[in-house]
Amino acid sequence: MGYSPTISVLLPCRNAARYLPACIASLMRQRCRDFEVVAVEDGSTDATPELLAAWARADTRVRIIAQAALGLVTALNRGLGESRGAVIARMDADDIAHPRRLEMQLALLGSGVADVISCLVRCFPRVQMRQGMIRYERWLNSLVSHDEIVHDLFVESPLAHPSVMMRADALRRLGGYRDMGWPEDYDLWLRAYAAGLRFAKAPRHLYWWRERTDRLSRVHSAYSAAAFRACKVHHLKAMRLRGRDSVTVWGAGKEGKALARHLRRNGVGIAAFIDVDPHKIGNLVLGAPVVSVDRLSREHYLLVAVGAAGAREEIRAYLAAAGWREPDHYRTMA
Repeated sequence: MGYSPTISVLLPCRNAARYLPACIASLMRQRCRDFEVVAVEDGSTDATPELLAAWARADTRVRIIAQAALGLVTALNRGLGESRGAVIARMDADDIAHPRRLEMQLALLGSGVADVISCLVRCFPRVQMRQGMIRYERWLNSLVSHDEIVHDLFVESPLAHPSVMMRADALRRLGGYRDMGWPEDYDLWLRAYAAGLRFAKAPRHLYWWRERTDRLSRVHSAYSAAAFRACKVHHLKAMRLRGRDSVTVWGAGKEGKALARHLRRNGVGIAAFIDVDPHKIGNLVLGAPVVSVDRLSREHYLLVAVGAAGAREEIRAYLAAAGWREPDHYRTMA
């Protein structure tokens, strides 16, 4: 009978030779030793295959699955299919894990508090980080409990994918990863939420997430703002918008109009836009009237899409004071 580890570390690799040694070293330093590494070599043209082969010779827990350059989603599903562990821990080949990462996340998963476990992350190198990524990191690490995570679930992806751990059978029941033209991880979180799974993060920085200008999420169209909106609308239609033919959008600016276009492409009309700018009120935007906040009603489900800094918190405070509950009456989308 073969080795059956508790954890399978799912590690897709493509042209990662420059960073892979640091990733390997961090996995070898893990206090939790009951794991295998399923390294999916996705058609690298650098020294990645040789580095993986040397690692596998030195550690029998490492298994290499070689494939042509078929892409991340195929690599993830191939690795999931080959994984023997009851628990899947994602990791990227250019990142670094804290020595207690697997130990602490496994303990949290075993406590039953949640089904999808992440942790706080630290992006590096800091000198390469732009203000947008600094804000995203701060926001990401502010969401720790299930309620905090799902509260902002439609704002952006609230989990750093390579920092996540979950049970293999739960991931397989969800259908694994999908290539839908939008982020495969965000799509997975939304499917997990719809299936009733719970989220949580270990409240410690256990994962160092490398910032790179050539990172897939920076250069591939599946991770563009438009792709994120398409993913949000797809899942909203299956959840809160089922049976609704129109919604109200708070925000007649760039974010609101972009969201409205995606909604219309998916058969959801715009009853009205809400805005506070007196120059917009009374106009038509994409054929829908722009009205003031005092015209807001619960006749239509409300989607908040205002990208200005601080607007999300102000609008939520206003709606809470007026007795609106999220997500029953509205969803924040930006």
